[in-house]
Amino acid sequence: MAGTVRQYRAADASALDGLALRAFDQFRHHYKPWEPFAAGIGSTSKLAGSGELIVAEELGGDLLGGVGYFGPQAPKPDFFKPDWSIIRMLVVDPGARGRGVGRLLTEACLERAARDRAAVVALHTTPIMEVALAMYLRMGFVWEGPGPTIYGVPYDIYLRSFPRWE
Repeated sequence: MAGTVRQYRAADASALDGLALRAFDQFRHHYKPWEPFAAGIGSTSKLAGSGELIVAEELGGDLLGGVGYFGPQAPKPDFFKPDWSIIRMLVVDPGARGRGVGRLLTEACLERAARDRAAVVALHTTPIMEVALAMYLRMGFVWEGPGPTIYGVPYDIYLRSFPRWE
């Protein structure tokens, strides 16, 4: 079971930031230097200032994961086109992996993109995140091109197009 999805609340900040650090810890030997990268990951909750944060939680309220959704008009990194909707910082607690949490959160972003009548939803990920990349490909995202290198790790940009809205 993947849990339930809801909008992020300010009271979730500490739990989400800690969860993000745990989720990325398996990749610590790839990011050089780790400390400044980890500082950014550990402040994932700050994305709420410019986009929508979505969390997945268990019945008891423990967070299982989180993701940022940024609509077509929201500010975004310049390696994304300004009119794209984007998905950022999908994180799943290591103890909740394999339960469909990542897919549930990605679907929540796709629902918001449909709400916003987005033509495209973009994300960036890296081949070292094999499980996430395979999930995105199964969900219809296609490789668009190379993205940025982040603390020594090369990323690629993936897109999923929506039908033309009437």
